[in-house]
Amino acid sequence: MNAATAMPGKDVTGGVTFLSRELKAPVIAQTFTAPGDQAREESWSHEEYLAAVPGRQVASRAVNGTRMRISAARLPRIKTLEDFTLTHVPAVARDVIAHLATTTFIARKENVVLLGPPGTGKTHIAIALAIKAAEATCPVAFDSATGWITRLAGARDHGRLAGELKRLNRYRVLVIDEVGYLPFDAASAALFFQLAAARYETGSIILTSNLIFSRWGETLGGDVAAAATIDRLVHHAHVIALDGDSCRTRAHRAGPPPAAGTTTR
Repeated sequence: MNAATAMPGKDVTGGVTFLSRELKAPVIAQTFTAPGDQAREESWSHEEYLAAVPGRQVASRAVNGTRMRISAARLPRIKTLEDFTLTHVPAVARDVIAHLATTTFIARKENVVLLGPPGTGKTHIAIALAIKAAEATCPVAFDSATGWITRLAGARDHGRLAGELKRLNRYRVLVIDEVGYLPFDAASAALFFQLAAARYETGSIILTSNLIFSRWGETLGGDVAAAATIDRLVHHAHVIALDGDSCRTRAHRAGPPPAAGTTTR
């Protein structure tokens, strides 16, 4: 069977199945009859039907591609901006977060730095922006600050540090979570600086930290190393300060939701 004989009048389904297989577009074979029925009922033109059928294949590939990028990013959990309660976030920061959700910062190779005490939603927002990036077809990679340092230290010990830093530039976005929770020794602080320097104006970083910048010397081996690292990170960056009570503390104070069938006053 070949393309010339794939569409005999008696076997349209077989012909479409063959052609979709040749085009590596299986969704067309699986779904072409439904828009065909709709086209007849609504008197579509041939062009409208022709656009509808491959449109389903394209939509399917987009969904599958997003799913694969999210899986490859190794996010610790799925969090979305729609799930995030913004009531405790200042109005200016809300506007910035809404702008970042458009992912235009990625094309400009800008960074996002989220600062604040534990439980204020920094990691939630970072993950949510990473998912937005994946939906925008951008490769993403997530790890904690100590996780990235462990990875780079392993590459350094095997003489592959330069290659690993170059390989990481294939990701449009790197998420570095929990900077400041554990202090770095001098060697680790140097690796962290090299990571920030390698990303400078080549790719975006989304970073979370429980420390304000003036305290980064406590975790990066001194004020000089901290200043050099901060300089690379914030030159093209959106810095968002989150404050207030921990989300988990607020949820604990609120208590469990009322049982079904009960009323509250």
